[in-house]
Amino acid sequence: MRAVTISGPGPSGKLSLSTLNHPNAGQSDVLIDVAAAGVNRADLLQRAGYYPPPPGAPDWPGLEISGTVKRVGPGVSRWRAGDRVVALLEGGGYAEQAVVRETQVLPVPDGVDLVDAAALPEAACTVWNNLVDVGRLRAGEWVLVHGGSGGIGTLAIQVARALGAHVVATAGGAERTARCAGLGAEVVVDHRTQDFADEVLRATDGRGVDVVLDLLGGRALNDNVRALARGGRLVVIGMQQGRRGELDLGALLARRGTVTGTLLRSRPADEKARIVADTEQHVWPLVAAGRVRPVVHARIPFDEAQSAHDLLESGEAFGKVLLVP
Repeated sequence: MRAVTISGPGPSGKLSLSTLNHPNAGQSDVLIDVAAAGVNRADLLQRAGYYPPPPGAPDWPGLEISGTVKRVGPGVSRWRAGDRVVALLEGGGYAEQAVVRETQVLPVPDGVDLVDAAALPEAACTVWNNLVDVGRLRAGEWVLVHGGSGGIGTLAIQVARALGAHVVATAGGAERTARCAGLGAEVVVDHRTQDFADEVLRATDGRGVDVVLDLLGGRALNDNVRALARGGRLVVIGMQQGRRGELDLGALLARRGTVTGTLLRSRPADEKARIVADTEQHVWPLVAAGRVRPVVHARIPFDEAQSAHDLLESGEAFGKVLLVP
């Protein structure tokens, strides 16, 4: 099979098309013919040598796919050959075929194109787990979504609105902020020209937000705390502004706030199974009802995979970038 592999992992690492052996499905595995693979910032980090795959995962990138079931292991009961599915992977999605545990496979939601469905599993699982399980977001509360124009951000805005929350999102430039508003954000902050904490406090009459979904990390830490309401929850899921930052503990204590950091890829299989099941139960009906939809910026062929990474790295993509065999 063809797969997109990393040549020379590190700061100058590049993607290239390779020919590899077909994977085999184990006892509780599903073998999927890949229709599309989502491109995530974790893939960029892996290519640069900063985010190696967990033990046992393939060396080539790809954390989410859509496709058709080819074969299943003898212990698999739910899935059959020909089923249209999406899957959450530890790696190996940039290939014509991928193997995944049956508990990390979901059906393609009703009304969603098979290719576009590849934009859903990683983002949907990340958003539901971090907004609801970790962030405890509830109807009527305020949430700040950083990176509202990204793959996770575009889905987070929609899910939060479907839950009845009030959404503040950040994005760069007038066009992108307008598109975030079109997805349901009540307030959109242009991070190129505005201070997001100031705008949050202005929009909430000085109260702040109950939850911050943060992809920035490091340098944004104190401003995120400044944007929190009393009892607010800061959930850090990315480090686009660095691994380290100063924290004003006095400000955090005054707000009775919490700071939680989470990753999805390295979690144990039983935790991933629970998150996938919760996502199917709670998010998939929203997708089927048209209240949440995948936002796809571009479909790019495997042999142009490097340009897909360049596009995501440039910050120009709105929504997800997909690779197609």
